[in-house]
Amino acid sequence: MALDRLDIALLTALREHPRAGALELSRRLQVARATVQARLQRLEASGVVTGYGPDVDLEAAGVQLTAFVTLEIAQGALDEVAAELEALPTILEAHMTTGSADVVCKVGASSHADLQETLLELNRSTSVVRSTSVVVLGTVVPPRVLPLLARSAEEREARAPAYRND
Repeated sequence: MALDRLDIALLTALREHPRAGALELSRRLQVARATVQARLQRLEASGVVTGYGPDVDLEAAGVQLTAFVTLEIAQGALDEVAAELEALPTILEAHMTTGSADVVCKVGASSHADLQETLLELNRSTSVVRSTSVVVLGTVVPPRVLPLLARSAEEREARAPAYRND
């Protein structure tokens, strides 16, 4: 789905004011409430907006360590590995990748011992050939999507033909 400037402004307003209703958003964006409601419905129906849950600071919630773990897996074992990863509550995300690793996981742990137990559990899997882990020391850029979406919308608008009234 191609997003325009109003879509980006709406997503930005939702990010900055997640509890705002359609009326408040329409005031902030200076558009009709029906426009906001229609745009939100379109963004939800197309799968762009996937939820309105709270953002959670894991460190504040007691999860002291984050690590990234790369997995090299046995040929044809992706389904088994996916099921094993889903069963581990410390696996926050897992992505199939290109390169030397087949899967990259983001892991959360309450302690070094908790992280070690997760790594040992991954290495017990008959589907995992090798794992490599790195511990996160700090966050340089937090998770974000709006700058990329805004750039895409601007590029699309710049390519659109300009209509003149002469």
